[in-house]
Amino acid sequence: MARAEYRDYAGAQAALCDTEPRWLVDELSSVNGLIARFLSSTQEAANPEALQHAEHLALLQEANRTLLPVLEIHRRNLAALSECGFHQTGAFPEIARRGKELLESARARLADAPAALAAAELKAAQRKWLEEAPAREAAAKQTWCTPNPVVGSADLYLARQYSNGRTEWLFCDGVSVEAAAGGEPQLMTPEWISRRDRRRIQTKRYLDAAKAYPASEFDREPGAEPQAGAISKEQAARTD
Repeated sequence: MARAEYRDYAGAQAALCDTEPRWLVDELSSVNGLIARFLSSTQEAANPEALQHAEHLALLQEANRTLLPVLEIHRRNLAALSECGFHQTGAFPEIARRGKELLESARARLADAPAALAAAELKAAQRKWLEEAPAREAAAKQTWCTPNPVVGSADLYLARQYSNGRTEWLFCDGVSVEAAAGGEPQLMTPEWISRRDRRRIQTKRYLDAAKAYPASEFDREPGAEPQAGAISKEQAARTD
C-alpha cells in the first residue's frame, strides 16, 4: 500500500504559487515518495525468475492503468513550481530535481509494462508446455508406434523443439536424434540396446527421417523459432 496527497492545481481555484510553502513541500514530497515506492516495488517485474516477480508484475499492471494521470499532474505541478518566487528556497530545488528524475524513471517503467507482461505470459505458457510434454509424448508414441518396435526401423513418432533452439526427434525403438541450436543432428543410442541390435541401426536412415519430418508437425515450445532448413509438410510429401 502506498498513499499520497496532492492537488491538481490546473483545475483548482487557488494557484500553486499561492499555496502555503510548507504544505506544498509536503504535497510534492508525498508524490515523489509514492513514485519512488512504485519504482522499488516493480523493479523485478521484468525478471520472471525473481522471487517477487508475481507481486511486482501485478503492481506494474495496476499502475499501468492508474498511475499515468498522477504522473501528468505531478509534472504540471513541478513545472508551475518554477514560476513561484520561493522555488529556489528550502527543500524546493531538491524536490523539483528529484521529482523530474522520478517522473522519467516511472514513465520508462510504465513503457516497459507491455513487454514485462508479455514475458510473463510466455513464461507461464512454457511452464505449461513442459508440464504437459510427457503426456503428449506418450500419446504420440501410442498412436504411431507398434507394441513391439523393431530396432533399426527408424520409425519417428515425435519431434520436439525447445525455446533455446535444441531439437530432438524420438523414434519408436528408443533411438533419438538431437541437435543443439545451430548444431548438426547427432544420433543418440540408448545404452540398453544390445550390441547385436546396434548393428541394425543405420545412422543415415535416422538422420534422413529427422530431416524429412514436417516443420508444421513439431511439438514446439512457446517462443521457439522454427529452425533453418526445416521442411514443410508439402515439401515432405513431394520428397516421399
